[in-house]
Amino acid sequence: MKSDDVIVKDSLINGKGVFATKNFKEGEVVLHWDISHLITKEEFEKKTDQEKTNIFLMDDRYGIMAEPEKYANHSCNANTTAKNFYDIAKRDISIGEEITVDYSEALPPNVFLRCNCGSDNCKKIIKRSG
Repeated sequence: MKSDDVIVKDSLINGKGVFATKNFKEGEVVLHWDISHLITKEEFEKKTDQEKTNIFLMDDRYGIMAEPEKYANHSCNANTTAKNFYDIAKRDISIGEEITVDYSEALPPNVFLRCNCGSDNCKKIIKRSG
């Protein structure tokens, strides 16, 4: 994945989103998470709920999402899945399509968010799975 394979622009789901500037095949890496900025649980607890939406749990540390991945919006019918700090296409993704992720795959414990995805199987509330 190259940074010019996606672009950040206005989203109908929420604020800004990440959009494909090339076609992605199922199983292809769409986004690579920058895991260079880690914080402690204590630092995480001081963040606002909005700031927590851009944080993922990694072992006993929390990582702050960088661009462009921090703009990937949640969908209950996401077209990517998180694996080893990558977002991998769950199906073919077309040029211009918004890249979506299921926040419940990497959301820190005890963080609950309202879902705005609008998909047919929307859960309305996003919480950590598993």
